Amino acid sequence: MAEFLRPEARQALYRWREVIAASGGASLGLWWGLTSIGIMTWIGWILVLVSMAFGYAAVQRLRFHPGAGGPGVVQVAERQIAYFGPLTGGVMALDDVIGLEVAGDAVPPHWRLRSDAGEVLDIPLNAEGAEVLFDAFSSLPGMRTERLIAASRTHEGATHLVWRRRPLDVPRIGGH
Repeated sequence: MAEFLRPEARQALYRWREVIAASGGASLGLWWGLTSIGIMTWIGWILVLVSMAFGYAAVQRLRFHPGAGGPGVVQVAERQIAYFGPLTGGVMALDDVIGLEVAGDAVPPHWRLRSDAGEVLDIPLNAEGAEVLFDAFSSLPGMRTERLIAASRTHEGATHLVWRRRPLDVPRIGGH
């Protein structure tokens, strides 16, 4: 099958895989909802709604897709963002992030994460694996996905604040 599709077509299908799966689920649910009787009708309509929600999230992730081929590699595991670059790198816990910026004045443009301890982690927007940052950044309290998507697409040569932790957003240890 690998020879059947050109590499560009395979890459495009892989990038759109979540949207394609959501469309398939919605189509199956619609078919069940319109042609079945009894409980299968309800299951079909529920499948349509769930597929539409997953499809919406997939399109948001797709819009965020920063590209690839940039310097370094990004990994996110257990709420820890790690960047391994050719010249710099580091690890920062999402719970320690107090600010997120897009540094458009850097070449290449990059995300700038600031921690409460004063540490700074710069991650190029087009680093390998940078698409996993969408889910990580979306989990920050009060982060709006539209603002995150817009920030990933605009870099006019200046640093733009995308998100800042409010004092009430600080995670509490032990429930106090």
